[in-house]
Parts: sequence; C-alpha cells; structure tokens
Amino acid sequence: MTKYGLRARVLAFTIIPTLIIGILLAGYFSVNRYQQLEEALIRQGVNVIEPLALASELALTGRNREALNRLLSNIHRNNSPLVKSIALFDLEGRLLVTSNYHRDFNVMRLPEGLPLPRVTLVETGSEGIILRTPVVTDSIRVDALWEESSSTPIGYVSMQLTNDSAMLVHYRDSFFAGLIVLLGVCLSTLFGVRLIKGVSQPITDMVSAVYKIREGRLDTRVNGEFTGELEVLKNGINAMAKSLSEYHDEMQQNIDQATSDLRETLEQIEIQNIELDMAKKRAQEAARVKTEFLANMSHELRTPLNGVIGFARQLQKTRLTSNQLDYLKTIEKSAQNLLGIINDILDFSKLEAGKLKMEQIPFSLRDTLQEVMTLLAPSAHDKGLELSLRVDAAVHDSLVGDPLRLQQVLTNLVGNAIKFTEQGNVDVRVDARPAGHPDKAGLCIHVQDTGIGISDSQRRQLFQAFNQADSSISRRYGGTGLGLVITQKLVHQMAGDIELYSELGAGSVFSFTLELGRAALPLAEPLPLSELADRTVLYLEEDNFSRRATTALLREWGVQVLHEPYPGMPIDCALLGFGPHTLPSQMEQSILRQKEYDNRVVVLLSSTDPTLIDALLKTGASHCLSKPVHYQKLAHALVEQASPAPEAMLQITLAPPSHKQALRVLAVDDNPANLKLISAMLSEQVSQVESCTNGREALNLATVNRYDIIFMDIQMPVMDGIQATREIRARGGLNASTPIVAVTAHAIEGERDRLLRQGMDDYLAKPIDEAILARIIERFSHRPQAPGQIDWPLAVKQAGGKEPLAKEMLTLLLQSFDEFAPLLDAALSGELDGERLYPPLHKLHGGTAYCGVPQLQALVAQLERALLAKQPVEELEPELLELEERMGQIREEAKEYL
Repeated sequence: MTKYGLRARVLAFTIIPTLIIGILLAGYFSVNRYQQLEEALIRQGVNVIEPLALASELALTGRNREALNRLLSNIHRNNSPLVKSIALFDLEGRLLVTSNYHRDFNVMRLPEGLPLPRVTLVETGSEGIILRTPVVTDSIRVDALWEESSSTPIGYVSMQLTNDSAMLVHYRDSFFAGLIVLLGVCLSTLFGVRLIKGVSQPITDMVSAVYKIREGRLDTRVNGEFTGELEVLKNGINAMAKSLSEYHDEMQQNIDQATSDLRETLEQIEIQNIELDMAKKRAQEAARVKTEFLANMSHELRTPLNGVIGFARQLQKTRLTSNQLDYLKTIEKSAQNLLGIINDILDFSKLEAGKLKMEQIPFSLRDTLQEVMTLLAPSAHDKGLELSLRVDAAVHDSLVGDPLRLQQVLTNLVGNAIKFTEQGNVDVRVDARPAGHPDKAGLCIHVQDTGIGISDSQRRQLFQAFNQADSSISRRYGGTGLGLVITQKLVHQMAGDIELYSELGAGSVFSFTLELGRAALPLAEPLPLSELADRTVLYLEEDNFSRRATTALLREWGVQVLHEPYPGMPIDCALLGFGPHTLPSQMEQSILRQKEYDNRVVVLLSSTDPTLIDALLKTGASHCLSKPVHYQKLAHALVEQASPAPEAMLQITLAPPSHKQALRVLAVDDNPANLKLISAMLSEQVSQVESCTNGREALNLATVNRYDIIFMDIQMPVMDGIQATREIRARGGLNASTPIVAVTAHAIEGERDRLLRQGMDDYLAKPIDEAILARIIERFSHRPQAPGQIDWPLAVKQAGGKEPLAKEMLTLLLQSFDEFAPLLDAALSGELDGERLYPPLHKLHGGTAYCGVPQLQALVAQLERALLAKQPVEELEPELLELEERMGQIREEAKEYL
C-alpha cells in the first residue's frame, strides 16, 4: 500500500511541473528585464556625464566656481529622475563643486591609489551606480613636445545615479510574471481536478466492487461507460467476477459430491475399523498363542535336552574308553546344536517383537573375542582350516556394552564361515574407526573366508528369515537360515551396520561396525610386558594370515620378531606354527632342529588333539598352544621356562567332595530324568539332597523340614512351583525365608522377571549349567555377613582378589551415587516418573554387583523389579528413602577403605 493516493499523485503531477516551469520562466525574464533596465540607466548617465565634462572644462580651467555650480545645478535639475548627485574633483581628488548636499562625498571620490581615468568608469555597489569621467583641456604650450600635445586631464566629474524608476518597472514586470504563473497553476489545478474526477471515481467504484466480490457477493458487476484502460480494467473485473461465480457454483457442487462420498467413505471406514478391531484381537490372540507356543516348545524341548546334556557331562567324569568318550561327545555336541537352534528361534522371535534388550556392562574386547575363537577352533581344525584373529593395536580393549550379544554375532559369522569353507582360511580382523562421540570407541570387525562365496542373486535373499543362499545348502550344511537374520538385527540393535562383500567361488567378507562406550578401568588380566620387552623371537609360520596376526601382536608387546635365523644373532625363543595338514613327523623334526641350537620352542597347532600335544611336548617343546592362540597364553608361554602338563580334556570344574557345602537342599521336579540329574549335580556340591515330584510333596516336606535352599520346578502336576512357593511363604514356619530358586525350561523374554515377582529368589534355566548352579549355591549359602553396608571381603573377592581394584570399583560406585542422587531427589519430590527413573536405577544396579554391598544390591534389585511391574513411584517412597539412607551409610563406611 502506497503512502499517497491516486488523487494526490494526479494533482502533484499536474500542478508541480506547471509551477516549476512558471517560476523558472518568470525568474528568468525578471532577471533579464532588470539587467536591461540597469544597462539603459547607465547609458543615460553616460550621455549626461560626458557632455557635462566637456562643458565644465573652461570653467574648471579658469577656476570659475560659480559657472561650474550653475552648470552642475542645471544638469541635475534637468535630469533629476535619473541623477542623485553630481560632484567635480580636481586632479588631487579635492572636491570643487557639487550639485546638492551629499552625506558622504567620499563615496563619489576616486579611491586612493587609482589613476585618473582616461574614459568613463562605471562602478556599481551598495550605494547605487557611480559614473566617473575625466575633464580634459585642449590648450597646448608652445614649448611642449609632440608626445605631450595630447589632451591633458585637469580633474574628473563623478555622478551618482538613482535606480528607483528602474526598480518600479522591475517590480511591475515581476508582478505580472507572478500573476501569469498563478494563472497557469490554477489552470493546471482545474485540469487535474477534472482528470481526477474522470479517473479516481471509476477506480473507487471498481475497488468497491472488488471488496464486494471478496465478501462473497459474486453477482457484483462494475457499471458505467469508460474509455481506454479503464474500460479494459472494468471488463477484466467483470470477467473475474463471472469466473469466480462459475467456479464457486462448480466448487459447491464438488463439495456436495465430496460430502456425499465422504459420508459413504466414513461408513466404509467404520466397517473397516470394526474389521480391523476384530483382526487386531485375532492378531493379539495369535501373538498370545505364539508366545505360549514358544514357551511350551522351549519347555518341552529343553526338558529332555537338560537330561541329555546333563547326563552326558556326568558320564564324562567317569572312566570311559576312547570310543565311548567320542560317542558321548557326539551326543553332547548334537544336543548343544539342537539347543542352539532353539535359542536362534527364540532370539528371532524376541527380535521380531522388539523385546530383546541389550546389556550395558564393562567387558574386555580381546577376551570376549578370544572366547568365541577358542569355542569355534575345534570345528575349524576338524575341517583342516586355518583360523586366525588379529586385533589392531589402536582398538580400545575395555568397553561397555553387551558382550554376550557381540559373541553371538561373531559366533554366527565365524560359524557360517567355517561351515561354508572346505579349505583355506577363516580370518577375523578388528580395526579401529572414528567414533561420533569422544566417550565412544569405534570398531570395524571383518570375518573373511575362502569358502564357496555368494552370487549377486543369492545375496538378495541372504538376510531373509528361514532362507539360505541356495536351497541345496540347508541339506548339505544344515541350519535353519536364521543365523544371519539374527546377526543383522542384533547389529542394528547395537546401533551398527553390517555389509557383505562376496565373489562366487572366491569367498566372502562380512563386515560390521559398532560404537561402544569406553570403560573407565582396564578389565583384562595384566600381561608381563616388562619381561617381553626387547626379547628376540624366531617365528616360523606356514599360514600368511596367522603369521601377520601373531607378528603384529608380538611387535605390539615390543618383541623383536625374526622370520628366518641369522647366524650369530641370539634367540630367546623359537615360535613354530604348523598348519592343519602338517604331519606329526615334520613337526617333531622342526622342533628337534631348533633344539640343536638350544632354542626354547613354543609350538602353535591347528589342532586340539591331546595325543599330538603330548607327543610334541615329549619331543622337546616347552609349550603347545592351539590356534588361534590366546594372547594371554602366548605371553606367558614366551616368558615361562617350565613346561606345563598336557592339556586335559575339558571338564566342568566342581568342588571336591571334601569341600562340599554343609547345606540341606530340596529338589522338586516332575520329570524323573531331570530330577535325577539335578539331584546328582547337587550331591556333588552340597552335603544333603532331598527330592520330590510335585509342589504338594514339596509343601509337605517344607512344613516338617528346614532347608537351606529349595530348587523348584515351575510346571508340575497336582501343584505347580509358583503356587507351592506362595504356600510355603504364606504358612511361615521353618522355610518362610528359605531361598527358593525357580528351575524352568522356559526361556522367553520376561520369564525371569515374572518369576522373581511371584516370590522366587533366583532363576535357573534348563539345561542346567553346573557353574551357574555352583554360584547360586555359593550365593545362598549361610556365610556370615559383614557389619554395616560394605562387606569388604566380598568386595575383594568380586574384584578377583585384587584389593586396589576393589577400592577403584568402590570409588566408581561413590561417583555413581553423586550422579544418581539428584534423580533420586527428583523422584521423591514427584518430578521424575518411573519410566525415566528406571535407566539410571538399572545402571546403579550394575555398579552394586561388584562392590561388596549385598544389602544395597538387593534393595536396588527390588526397586528395579517394582519399576518393571509399572508400580507408581509414589508407592515406592519408603524404599526410595531407604535407598537414600543406605547410600549415605556407604559413603561414611567407605572412608575406612579408601
């Protein structure tokens, strides 16, 4: 919107140019007329003064003042409108005669220093116009020279002119010029007003019509006869109004039609919503059935597997022939494979439902990877493959994450590589990569094999559930087709990416990237680096990948590595690596050859055969280690002199009978095989074991006998384990506070938390792991509690017997108190809900597990279970206040140990 309207613009553009041009012309002509009048006045004065000078020559020569006075007076009277004053001066500038009185005749006198003029001079100034002309004599002396015979001035006449008459004429002319300019402005104003009337009113009418159209009165039209552009504008507005009216009518019809269609669509959507609601209920029912099916399948499959695996391990502890031992290991391995398939299916189900949670605990990366390689090494050795592991020196070892899931990913990838590789190598390489946050460590893990490879068409279906690259693969190699799907989902859940590079017939490379948190403390066992530094090792290895991996590891420790002997150079140790196809006789010859030079020999084998290891040790090897060599074992083998005993067959380590816990334990299970198995396992660890087959019998026994621990199966006839537990707790009596451990084959998500909420004290999954069973017995054995909140002997034990590490862990726990205290205050004041309180509480629970604070750990676990059950924070106020109090007690007690 402009500042000035059309009316003001038209008036301005008509009046202002006329006014400017009139003023300029009037000014020009006025100035020009004044100059003309002034020039005419000067000419008239010259015409008077010059004759006066000639006439006054005789009188001035004779010094006749009277004659001069009469002459000047007559001239003044005759030219009074023109002349203001006349004065006659001699050569010295003295005033001789004047025509009238003058206030200051000095104005008319010739300024000092100027010579007497030879011609008439004109001077204009503030006193008016002054004319000065010389009075000359024509008398010539007889003796005068010719050059001096010209006219000689004898004085000068000065005349002051008045311009009053000229100014009157000038004022008259200026008045008439201004009058003409004013007339022109009036005419311009008249024409402008007429133009405004002819343009502004139609435009106003059009604007009014446009406003009416905008308000919705689309029948409005602009009327009247116009010319030129106004007619075009009128026609345009009328056409626009007509188009809008037609469009409005059409739009109204469309709205009516759309409303009708929408009404029909809403009815259809209502029907679809009812169908979707029914479908949702059917899907929820199907999901419930699926969950129950998975739970039942897990229970029904794990129950017999528990007996198979458990009794297979029990049989391995007896005296067996080599064939019997081989058959027994085959049975156990087959059962473990079946258990792995069950776990894959359950993991896939949990991943599909988004219920798989990742732990955030500190772990050693190299130890975690080495466990996987040690587990899979026998499979690679059985196929004659070289298995190697190389971790770049720049990779951070102490990390925070889920080591179990990382091992699961690596186990799937390396297991597949071994499965689909007939000859050559399977190599694992871990490289460092930049992380997006300074508190994170970036990893890139590559699993490379020389197997059958994958074509581009097969690669598209590789990460699909229950699919394999080739339908014939499942028959030849076995498997469910879930491994890579689970691997991909686990990597994505850990915020990583997985990629595949493969060429058919040349092998494959699976690479996945992760970013994990950095742990504050080193978690791996310290290496004897001071003893390894500056040692010289002769390293002879047939496989290129293994040689590069082990060489990089040795050089990282500061060891000087030679790949061929040099005469005269002393060698601390000879490291001999043999491939899977090297004959034992060739190995023995290589060892004897090094022994001839008095070199201590460490052998790296692509085998776990104890007979071969024993033979090589007898030949003269100091140590025999299986590939891929464990970095801890290699470091100690290079610095130790004594030969260890041959590696025995892997067995489960149990407490000897003389060290059994003096406990009375009750085992409850409806399956005879499982009951027999758990009773046998318990008999090896506790002094007295009783058993029964259902919850009712367990309740009866618990009523009359006192037990230190009760191991309770869940699904049983007559009375299930949960009901039996409630009855035992409700009746009080001898076992009201006895720890009850749930023993179940259910392995679905949330089963542990559900059982703990039902009153169980711990959870033991089938197949039973004897190491976990031993830890549970140790946990619930009646050991004396340390006074106060901190059990320092327990803290040192949880730190691996290292008191400095226990102090460091306690310091970190106190630091976590400082981080958790504001959140606890916010929860107590009602500013923090349970959903936001759970993550820091879960983190605090993890910190209490290694610091010797069992009472605090139990309280935090109780709060964590309550938050998982969606219990409001307001109902947990007593427990939160107790937590705050115990944190303060631990701060005070910690001063004694730090």
